[in-house]
Amino acid sequence: MSPSRTVPTLLQAEVATHNTEKSCYVTMGTRVFDVTDFISSHPGGGDLVLEYGGKDVTAILKDDVSHRHSEAAYEVLEEAFIGFVATEKVVDAAVKSSNPDSASEGMAELKENGSANGRPVYETGLSSEEDLSKETDIVTDYQTHKFLDLNKPLFMQMWFGGFSKEFYLEQVHRPRHYKGGESAPIFGNFLEPLSKTPWWLIPIIWLPCVAYGTYLAKEGLSVFEEAAYWLLGLFLWSLVEYIMHRFLFHLDYYLPDNRVALTLHFLLHGIHHYLPMDKLRLVMPPTLFVILAAPFWKLAHTVFFWNWSIATAVYCGGIFGYVSYDLTHYFLHHKSLPGYYKGLKKYHLQHHFMDYENGFGVTSRFWDDIFGTQLTPPPTKRA
Repeated sequence: MSPSRTVPTLLQAEVATHNTEKSCYVTMGTRVFDVTDFISSHPGGGDLVLEYGGKDVTAILKDDVSHRHSEAAYEVLEEAFIGFVATEKVVDAAVKSSNPDSASEGMAELKENGSANGRPVYETGLSSEEDLSKETDIVTDYQTHKFLDLNKPLFMQMWFGGFSKEFYLEQVHRPRHYKGGESAPIFGNFLEPLSKTPWWLIPIIWLPCVAYGTYLAKEGLSVFEEAAYWLLGLFLWSLVEYIMHRFLFHLDYYLPDNRVALTLHFLLHGIHHYLPMDKLRLVMPPTLFVILAAPFWKLAHTVFFWNWSIATAVYCGGIFGYVSYDLTHYFLHHKSLPGYYKGLKKYHLQHHFMDYENGFGVTSRFWDDIFGTQLTPPPTKRA
């Protein structure tokens, strides 16, 4: 028989008062969990956690419309367990139980059957959505996987790691979460600030450029003509977004198996799948964007060579599309969004935790549908 342990009990009224960012509790049945530390890193946004502060989350964790949570979500809750709701029945049960800290009913079912309510746990084996916000034990992770030590600069580890392509791809698509959503060191020197970009810097830098270019492009064009070519550029951006995400960022299995290719892949996009909740590495650094955008300026003026204004209008529409993409990408990871964007958020996060070889559209699923790379939804429970 295991040693006895004092299990805290709380009044329901007391649990209900813990519904703020400073202290947030939730319950599953009669069990109480302190999820305060999880608010800032929840992939659905902290607002969603606070919405259920002081309340029972049993139903929402199993809700197929919102998102049926995986085993990892229950593991996060197990680590946050603090006690029971202090009803007479619970107190009596806790006193009599030899194992009052046992797994929840949902967790027990998952562990015993590999399913929840008859529905298979649908994971690739790489990760789950909750892994995107469950803080990684850095020491244990490194000892287990022998990949990268998140306490040390990552660039030199990649360069001298001697990793095979197969091992690298398996590891880089197994998401980690660094110390409360902060940024792990890449260079560890004066170059470090260049690798970090706050989301608000993107519209501040590029929207004035788009506005000025649009103003210049009006020369020789009617308002309708300029608007039409500008929208054409916006539409073409959606295709460029898809092509770059699929054929550049996810070159993956076509990568040469050497340290140069793997390190470049890691810096360009691999680090985003490795640390997907890093707020300062979700949008493109301005210096990198200039390098990637310069050829498209030349391309626009080559295709529309007969009219500088048309080429500039198309280009400005495309740049506006890029700004929309970067901001959408950031908010899909870090904010709770309404309507259309709620579905888009779920779709994009499935690209991270379910199938990184499909689902390349970020601002739209349109090109995934056209080219047959749409994500397959998780199987639903059969009647």
